Amino acid sequence: MKVWSYPYSVEICVDLRFNIIPAKIGVDEAGKDIFNMTLPFGNLDLVGNIGTFFKTTGGFLDWYIAALITGSILGMNRKLLVKAAARYFPAIFGGLILAFGLCMGVAAIMGYPVMNALLLIALPIMGGGMGAGASPLSKIFESSGSMSAAEALSVMTPAVAIGNAISIVLAGILVKVMSGKLNGNGALMQAGAMDPKEMEISPEMQKKRDSVTLHNLGIGLLVSGGFFAFGYIVQGAWNALGTGITIHAYAWMIITVAICKITNIVPERIEVACFQWFQFIMKNLTNVLLLGIGVCYLEIGTVISSFSITYLLLCLATCVGAFAGASLVGKLVGFYPFEAGVTAGLCMSNMGGTGDVAVLSAADRMELMPFAQISSRLGGAIILLIASLMLSILSQYLVSANPETARQVFEAVKTASATIPIP
Repeated sequence: MKVWSYPYSVEICVDLRFNIIPAKIGVDEAGKDIFNMTLPFGNLDLVGNIGTFFKTTGGFLDWYIAALITGSILGMNRKLLVKAAARYFPAIFGGLILAFGLCMGVAAIMGYPVMNALLLIALPIMGGGMGAGASPLSKIFESSGSMSAAEALSVMTPAVAIGNAISIVLAGILVKVMSGKLNGNGALMQAGAMDPKEMEISPEMQKKRDSVTLHNLGIGLLVSGGFFAFGYIVQGAWNALGTGITIHAYAWMIITVAICKITNIVPERIEVACFQWFQFIMKNLTNVLLLGIGVCYLEIGTVISSFSITYLLLCLATCVGAFAGASLVGKLVGFYPFEAGVTAGLCMSNMGGTGDVAVLSAADRMELMPFAQISSRLGGAIILLIASLMLSILSQYLVSANPETARQVFEAVKTASATIPIP
């Protein structure tokens, strides 16, 4: 990684540890552990325990991501996946290309490192939220050796949140602006060849999914873990070939699950079990995931130093590019530009499932939810595939703040903060 000193902003590292969470903070001269607080029932290193659970020694993130990838892809309507791919995926790629291009263009104009803008802002915004987007992306960054997961997440997290807000606002504004032949009033296909209602989950299948049992949850855990393990096995075999291109295990896992879904070789009851496990994990453990990210991976100082007018403009350029690219390509393949821009563009740049609901609600296009789900589920999976390839080639061009400058600023802030009384 190259070293670069920010000419337009100062890297401010502020110590924001308020000692709210019990933690081990060091060791005294006698080798005895020092804790930040004394509890009546004994000393507790809660921060350390959370770190063990969430980082590589615990593997919680791996289990979470494995459940999301397996359940979301196997839970999709196969007819929708097969029929929509020929036209819908070109629209998604049109949005991706223009989003990346505009973000890089604005970065070049504003003097921001172009590769940082592409890989740490545009890529996570288009990745589908935190759980299925930024979190696995940070692991891919770490495995590539370009930076730690904590460093990557600290820059990507604000981008994901800002991109989600911009996507919602754009959907609400553009539905009022685009009219006539640009707007299908809820219809995606101009020729009417694809009715979204025909491709929704059938009532019979929905009933099976709603019948959640412990047995099915166990099957879902086992199968998702199996796909996850297979992804790592293929990654090892690929690395042994010595191609020089690194493809993360998540990417191999996505390819494997997608092939199994398209070829229909997974029994229906297994698909139902995997979907139920995915829903259980997503609904019950997402808050746990966000807590772990906040404690273990998010560096407040890096978040603060990353935030600027330039950063906002880069996020805006990414979302505008996503909508415009998807609209243009969508029109070429027979879609209405507005509907294509919202579903294949803004539903890529929002924060996953909840972002889909917000964007489609703002655009008054809730009937297009099946297509939004393709963007959030398979579109996010595509981003992970692209990230693996891009990082193996482009990570050498990432730049970071001069570490000596950052250290000096940190020491200055630390010295100044010591004179300020904290209640």
